[in-house]
Amino acid sequence: MNWSWIPDHRDLLGRLIADHLQMAVLPILFGLVIALPLGVACARWPRLYGPVLAVTSALYALPSLALFIFLLDFTGLEITTVIIPLTLYTLSVLVRNVVEGLRGVPDSVRQSAVAMGFGAVRRLVQVELPIALPVVIAGLRVATVSNISLVSVGSLIGFGGLGTLFTSGFQIAYSTPIIVGIVLVVGLALIADTLLVLAQRVLTPWSRR
Repeated sequence: MNWSWIPDHRDLLGRLIADHLQMAVLPILFGLVIALPLGVACARWPRLYGPVLAVTSALYALPSLALFIFLLDFTGLEITTVIIPLTLYTLSVLVRNVVEGLRGVPDSVRQSAVAMGFGAVRRLVQVELPIALPVVIAGLRVATVSNISLVSVGSLIGFGGLGTLFTSGFQIAYSTPIIVGIVLVVGLALIADTLLVLAQRVLTPWSRR
């Protein structure tokens, strides 16, 4: 391990960390925007859940590298070639957690909200989603850590953030960038997971009682 390599390449490392976070976080946001209404629909109409779960599970089974290469013909050598597959993987986790979170809302709570005059939308936003939030955030934690790891695979097509350190280190048979890349990827995953845990504690103060 050549420790002097790190300060000599701090600009490169900063740029790769920024690229890595962009490619990991954007699919989480896109996936959440799609998964929330889809999960609510599946919870409202259970017959929809089976087909949706089958499709999202099948998408999750697709190898990431094969999907990156397949998309190259349609999206070209762009960052979207990495973001689209990771969004699909995020969907497979989040839809399931949104549905399970909403199913965990006690009927007595729903009936109380109806008795208080809550309409369907207000009941969903102010009662059901807050109660389902811990389960949804649990899904976000899994998807976020998974995405931070999978972004590295994109380095094989030229867009992998910190994964670039793995391929460049391998090509020149130099272990220092590989070790630095592994440590940074694990560090980003731990930081992201910690932030989501803290967000859950802030957003669901009743769960700490």
